[in-house]
Amino acid sequence: MRLTLRRLRRGAVALAATGLLGTAATAVAAPAHAATLGRYNVSAVYDSGVSSGGFMADQLHVAYSGTIKGTGVFAGGPYHCAQGSLTTAELACMYNIQSRNLSSLEQTARTRSAQGTIDNVANLSGHRVYVFHGTADTTVSVGSPNDLVQFYEDFGANVTYDNTTPAAHSWVSPLGPNACGTSYTPYINNCGTDPERTMLTHLFGSVAAPAASPSGSVVSFDQNAYAPGGSASAISMGATGYAYVPPACASGTSCRLMVALHGCLQGAGSIGTTFVTKAHLNEYGDTNNMIVLYPQAVANFGSNPQGCWDWWGYLNAGNYDTHGGAQITAIMNMVHALGG
Repeated sequence: MRLTLRRLRRGAVALAATGLLGTAATAVAAPAHAATLGRYNVSAVYDSGVSSGGFMADQLHVAYSGTIKGTGVFAGGPYHCAQGSLTTAELACMYNIQSRNLSSLEQTARTRSAQGTIDNVANLSGHRVYVFHGTADTTVSVGSPNDLVQFYEDFGANVTYDNTTPAAHSWVSPLGPNACGTSYTPYINNCGTDPERTMLTHLFGSVAAPAASPSGSVVSFDQNAYAPGGSASAISMGATGYAYVPPACASGTSCRLMVALHGCLQGAGSIGTTFVTKAHLNEYGDTNNMIVLYPQAVANFGSNPQGCWDWWGYLNAGNYDTHGGAQITAIMNMVHALGG
């Protein structure tokens, strides 16, 4: 995530030399494996993400606002920010060199809503949205999250903007191994705060304190079963995804579902299950009846060597942030399989 998108153009050889695409050791035993996801009593669906996962969480929420009732975005920007262009992603969405033209992005959402290629944007009114941007983040400039906040407010959403923490570009968690103002693998920073509590409190209305340690199960599953055409690798997703299921949810209790999307260089192919175990969501899942789904993007040594989610159109399909977008479809297939 610390690397800029511009360095994607240098190809996989240069990245391999840095060692950044190597698999990191994990601090936990390998999760139990299931070929497919189980089905649970899901009452509501939310999503969250960081960096490329933050942009993906936003476009997933906007595209399927009839299903996803709220979102939490760390270090991301407004819907359709990149407009299908890597250059725009860099200059407008990351570095604030080029205008994002927010009014045009909002009109794109309205037009797509009218055409039925995304859900009705009227759904966004009243939805709860949490936006986090660290004051030391130099990878995604403050203009993008500012516009993200404005985008949602213009559509009537209830937005909380957390923008005072001196965090660099990262997912911030009390379990993070990195110092707050740094940005390096695994891109999970400890700033002495608990933004997961703030996010979930805003999304849900209130939350119980997290468990000291999760008592449920992390289960791995085959993402090929949910990818269009049956091939996760063809859409730059890993063969294996993960889900955390608290004991109460496994026994049939009504539970919320949170889709949690990692950032670039933060998937299992780069850092193992560190994001799955250190995001500080499983602990809240235990005490608040919340299943957590962790879909996995993977490096593609042509267009996506850093294992980012497709928020600028690297799969060369114009529908990447609408109904029918390959990665969006795969994630929504997982959501539906879980009971969402």
